[in-house]
Amino acid sequence: MNPSSPLVFITGASSGIGQALAWRFHQAGWRLALVARRTDEVKTWASARRISADSYQIYSADVSLPDSIVAAGQACLQAQGLPDVVIANAGISVGMDTAVREDLDVMARTFATNNLGMAATFQPFVAGMVQRGSGALVGIGSVAGIRGLPGHGAYCSSKAAVISYCESLRGELRPAGVRVVTLCPGYIDTPLTRQNRYGMPFLMQPQDFADRAYRAIRAGVSYRVIPWQMGVVAKLLRMLPNGWFDRLLAGRPRKHRQGGGAGPAG
Repeated sequence: MNPSSPLVFITGASSGIGQALAWRFHQAGWRLALVARRTDEVKTWASARRISADSYQIYSADVSLPDSIVAAGQACLQAQGLPDVVIANAGISVGMDTAVREDLDVMARTFATNNLGMAATFQPFVAGMVQRGSGALVGIGSVAGIRGLPGHGAYCSSKAAVISYCESLRGELRPAGVRVVTLCPGYIDTPLTRQNRYGMPFLMQPQDFADRAYRAIRAGVSYRVIPWQMGVVAKLLRMLPNGWFDRLLAGRPRKHRQGGGAGPAG
């Protein structure tokens, strides 16, 4: 592959949305910097897709550990150069019960991965993008961040924080020509969602999401819910008075605790 081809850096590339995004960018001729804890799975996937070895690099990192993901970003800078797009996709989704002491650790781990991990993913590239005057930092949020759902306290609050964090960062970096994009998936058919105990309207396949996400990033949007139907639903739920919203969700199954099923997922 031409070394001058654009480069995308993607976390959580071993499955689901991250893997689908990697394939979509590869199809468009981009070089890939793929980050995952399960690097063997990434290698197996790339081999099965017959992706040429000179078009991608794999970096091992745990995004919940800032030094780990920062080191992966620095390794990418040395081996492949400054990315054109960085996608902070890695995340976890586990239910919690505030009455259970152990679930406070679940919440801490969720925020360490979904929030601090996102900032640490972006950190190695911010200065270089500002100096260059271009680039895009993409945060994967969720429609679950728009309104809180029973049993989803850790996940919903972490994704609400993702949306606010990306908005803050967008204001900081826009004058330098660096774009910050917030993408909020609805329900995507991934290992995170297949054990859910409730209906998942407008369920999408990962590759369909990746195609729409790619087009949104290339179009320069700052915020988008995918699919758009879930954006309409989310806005309507946001407008509901609290009493109506609470009655609407009464009796809805809670998210699985400690590694069970998951909700709307990035």
